Formats: sequence, structure tokens, C-alpha cells
Amino acid sequence: MATKLFVGSLPYSLTEEQLESMFKEAGNVESAKIIFDRDSNRSKGFGFVEMATDDEAQAAIKQLNGKEVEGRQITVNVARPMKNQ
Repeated sequence: MATKLFVGSLPYSLTEEQLESMFKEAGNVESAKIIFDRDSNRSKGFGFVEMATDDEAQAAIKQLNGKEVEGRQITVNVARPMKNQ
């Protein structure tokens, strides 16, 4: 099991601080990062959260996957490595 989680369908107005705060309910958050478009500097609507332990990562998935945040149902699952283009 990995501790890095992919978080999709995020509201575009959500900040990294708000994202981290949401995941703190499930355990210790190592990092929370929202991905931004480098040209427009606008959120792409997804990000990554790294939890301190595997158990906390699993708890975050159970608690937050499918949760409604600002009218959007977020997706939380284990992050997969990027594939080479």
C-alpha cells in the first residue's frame, strides 16, 4: 500500500490549506498539493495528498472518497505512477 493519494474532482476554488484540513480528519498529512495549469495559473481540479502511514491513507480513502465538497463529489484513491509518454 502507498501513502500518496490522488484526489480528483476538486472544486477550482479549493486551496491547498483547505485540502490539507479535510484530510487531517483521517490522520497526519505529510503534504497536500493542488495541481495548477502553468499558463493560466488556475487549478486543474485535482491534486495529491501524502499521508504519514498506510493505515491513515486507507482511512482517508474510506472517509473522503465520494464526499461532496462545494457541490462536487470528490474521488480519492491510491496515486499511480506517471506513465512515460
